[in-house]
Amino acid sequence: MQTFDLEAEGLRALNATLHAQNEVTNQTVWEVVNPKGAHAIACGLDAPIEVNVKGSTGYYCGGMNQQATIHVHGSAGPGTGENMMSGKIVIEGDASQYLGATAHGGLIVVKGNASSRCGISMKGVNIVVQGNIGHMAAFMGQSGNLVVCGDAGDALGDSCYEARFFVRGTVKSLGADCEKKEMRPEHLEILKGLLDEAGIDADPSEFTRYGSARTLYNFDVDNAGAY
Repeated sequence: MQTFDLEAEGLRALNATLHAQNEVTNQTVWEVVNPKGAHAIACGLDAPIEVNVKGSTGYYCGGMNQQATIHVHGSAGPGTGENMMSGKIVIEGDASQYLGATAHGGLIVVKGNASSRCGISMKGVNIVVQGNIGHMAAFMGQSGNLVVCGDAGDALGDSCYEARFFVRGTVKSLGADCEKKEMRPEHLEILKGLLDEAGIDADPSEFTRYGSARTLYNFDVDNAGAY
């Protein structure tokens, strides 16, 4: 394992070192100590490496990630996993606003709670939250899956497209054009796979599926107030 002291060596040096890794690197496991809430830790990675951050992070940790596994042993600030393409991010604590915004792929796991706008404009990412999420989750969610083992706040899935939402607890309110959906066998299989991959022990049959009612796909003057 390679150890990097962020306080002593600085963020630019950390990200430059991680960016230098490639498909054939033998330095596959990294430990980042003394993060102290720094922003943009491990952004833009594109190698099958594992990065363990020993503490909490600031804005945009793991943004634009491809291939890498990033494990935050603390809580994460706003925009973690923003525009992520592949790989995995695991947050042991809580996640702040707009987790996984615009992310196209990969898996994000939050062992605690996630704040508002979780999965906003998600485009294929899978997000699993063991606790609760805040308001406006998955606003304009286009594809991918959002799994919430706790409760969801106001306006879940507002103006969503084809993203799927699985919530075990209560939903304070649904956003425009989001509705409760039938949980078919294929959805139970998808959900089980995501829970297993996230390492969360929960019964898929206890979840409710939500998704787009598809009434806002094309402009209709009768729906003008909902756009």
